[in-house]
Amino acid sequence: MRYISLGGFLFAFWLALSGHYTTWLVSAGVASAVLCVYAAARVRIVDSEGHPVELIPGTLTYYPWLIVEIVKSAWSVTRAILRPGLPISPTMTVVTASQKTPAGIATYGNSITLTPGTVTVGVAGNELTVHALFKDGARELESGDMNRRVAQFEGGR
Repeated sequence: MRYISLGGFLFAFWLALSGHYTTWLVSAGVASAVLCVYAAARVRIVDSEGHPVELIPGTLTYYPWLIVEIVKSAWSVTRAILRPGLPISPTMTVVTASQKTPAGIATYGNSITLTPGTVTVGVAGNELTVHALFKDGARELESGDMNRRVAQFEGGR
């Protein structure tokens, strides 16, 4: 199933980049996708880390939630920029990731960094050091909502 999914993804990517749908180009796209899947299978990179199809259902809920969080944070940072009198309270905090894989911890750290006003500045095991522009942003991270969402996305709890 993973091979078929990878082949379909590569073929769709080929079509999206090509923009031309002649018989010859579509055939070349199919051949390229099959060749790439064959090469990936030979070097054994078509696994849960190289092509994580099991994460696809989680993206349907996690990505929209993350986009909303990014927009909310961006609005908060924009308000701080436009109104210099707004109190900014930079702070550092350490949050513990409950993810079970390095990819899950990386997803958590990257999700923190994607939201404006917070940056993951260090990772040691499952502890992430985060710089937040506002103390409220640090408290929100410490509450664990994003951690739970990433763990659910990863397939944990």
